[in-house]
Amino acid sequence: MSNEESIEFRAKILKWYDYHRRVLPWRALPQEDPDPYRVWLSEIMLQQTTVPAVIPYFLKFTKRWPSVQALAKADTQEIMSAWAGLGYYARARNLHKCAKSIVSNYDGVFPQDQQALKKLPGIGDYTSAAIASIAFNHPATVVDGNVERIMARYYAVIAPLPAAKKKLALLAHALSKGQGDRPGDYAQGLMDLGATICTPKSPTCSLCPLLGDCKAHDKGLSTVLPKRQKKVAKPQKVGFVYLITNSCGDLLIHKRPENGLLGGMYGLPTSDWVLEKEYEALTHPDFVEAGSVVSFPENSLVQHSFTHFDLRLKLFHCALPEKRSVPDVFYWYNDNDLKTLSLPTVFKKAYRLFH
Repeated sequence: MSNEESIEFRAKILKWYDYHRRVLPWRALPQEDPDPYRVWLSEIMLQQTTVPAVIPYFLKFTKRWPSVQALAKADTQEIMSAWAGLGYYARARNLHKCAKSIVSNYDGVFPQDQQALKKLPGIGDYTSAAIASIAFNHPATVVDGNVERIMARYYAVIAPLPAAKKKLALLAHALSKGQGDRPGDYAQGLMDLGATICTPKSPTCSLCPLLGDCKAHDKGLSTVLPKRQKKVAKPQKVGFVYLITNSCGDLLIHKRPENGLLGGMYGLPTSDWVLEKEYEALTHPDFVEAGSVVSFPENSLVQHSFTHFDLRLKLFHCALPEKRSVPDVFYWYNDNDLKTLSLPTVFKKAYRLFH
């Protein structure tokens, strides 16, 4: 594509965006300056998460911590609790680390350079490009799933994802290279076009500003592209989850290790999570006597899907004697305390089944 054609492509996106831009709580309105803190926070939350799921969390975070300075001063566990249910909890830990780094190393001012941004915790190629372009209007190639889909259809790229990711990124870069007119709006325009018109299923091609030059539409491939490689079945894991009470009616809660899945989060005690073929080898925790454990009905199973595996947990109840000692990563919570404790979704499912 020639430079003139790239300029025309970007002009079509900007014109469409001016009339059809989404109103989002983190997005600056026309004639407003973007807030780098809100741009950064939203981009971290939006990683592998949909806009409708993110909006209530974003509003909650910005009300509680309206600036990067406020977030940096927050207690890590408060942030983890506020994040509970949004998933991918490493994002929350890196969010806090990043806020602290910006306050301590940059006097609370976000760096504008993409390479400097990439050195901050939790910020990679995509997020650094998004912040540089949207928050600071610097030229940068922003490629998310929406942009990949537009590139695959506009150029009729037959190679399936994820193998085609590099090629699609290069195509997007060729279009954005040398941009000088509103790079932030251009990036958001492509995202909005992919989210509202060039959607994964049933794209509304008749309303697309790129219709006349879209090769997939010309070839009748709009609903076929982008192709995807056949997914490999997720591993199936199993385990036990426990409602453990004492004579006061308190509930035992486990603070999970900082590293690993759901790191640093509070949840119900569990056994190890193992592959289905290893189910027979599962054992109860050392401080729980097998004879005191009562199993819930077989159909009372917690089913939850993580990114890399599916999980089924069998429910058990156990009443511990008053003086029974428990490891120091377990804590007793009464009903009032539990109301202030945000549990990850997998444990919320279990807790609801217990009650």
